[in-house]
Amino acid sequence: MVEVKNLVKRYGDIAAVNNISFTVNDGEILGFLGPNGAGKSTTMNIITGYISSTSGTVTINDAEILKDPKEAKSQIGYLPEIPPLYTDMTVRKYLEFMFSIKKVKLPKKEHIDEVLTITKLGDHQNRIIRNLSKGYKQRVGLAQALLGNPPVLILDEPTVGLDPSQIKEFRTLIKGLGKKHTIIFSSHILSEVSAICDRIVVICNGEVAADTKTNELSSAISGKGILTLEAEGTVSAVTSALKTVTGIRKISVDRQTNNNTFIYNIEHKIENDIRKDVFNAMAKNNMPILGMNEGGMSLEEAYLRLTSGKAIKGGKK
Repeated sequence: MVEVKNLVKRYGDIAAVNNISFTVNDGEILGFLGPNGAGKSTTMNIITGYISSTSGTVTINDAEILKDPKEAKSQIGYLPEIPPLYTDMTVRKYLEFMFSIKKVKLPKKEHIDEVLTITKLGDHQNRIIRNLSKGYKQRVGLAQALLGNPPVLILDEPTVGLDPSQIKEFRTLIKGLGKKHTIIFSSHILSEVSAICDRIVVICNGEVAADTKTNELSSAISGKGILTLEAEGTVSAVTSALKTVTGIRKISVDRQTNNNTFIYNIEHKIENDIRKDVFNAMAKNNMPILGMNEGGMSLEEAYLRLTSGKAIKGGKK
């Protein structure tokens, strides 16, 4: 578990990070978002122990990063935006070198073979790193982060500069790692965050603007849930059936898709998951549901609204 509590970093009179707090639970993939200059990279550098905080604490599995840096750092595998590679080495020699630097106590050959397999670098282990593509260099950087099997992985913009195919492969790799590691994943690519992360923390101007499950960000901002429903039946009959469902605030017709088939936007209280009740109400009245999706504004719209200062700070916890 990673616990960031009341974190502050000041450079003179400027607060790069201003009283940030959040927790990442074991086995969780956290998306860490923020515009340029928001304090995102500063926060990640403090978490890894690369720089110190002005005040506040970062605890990695009961080890506080300033009081017990050796133990805390041993719990972390870190992949910065620009991987720290020795490009004149082969992939395997580099991993053997990093194995020694990190003083990993696992069986050397077997462990490096395992890491090469996980990152799909086995066929490239004897290549000089400088001759690898950007995508494979990122894999080598990730491989060094995995040495020692650290329980926490911190990945700072790991897919910058990759092509769509490489991004897809890296996304699958990270999701797989999330089964055994706690991951903090920083990215500006919102589709990646949506596909990979269980929860997101958005920071803006050095402060936490939202901390919520990825699929609940728009609801946390707007204060309401939106269910999109495509159903067969007259508008009056469907509306009448839906009015029996507890928690619905407003029903509006978005558009007609076919003869006697319409799409509805159903506004409801955030705390009510109305999908089962909507299904039962429609089935009871013999009106087929052709599609149903918990929607609202897109992740991109929610992010832009937060970081432009239009949303209330402090999302749903």
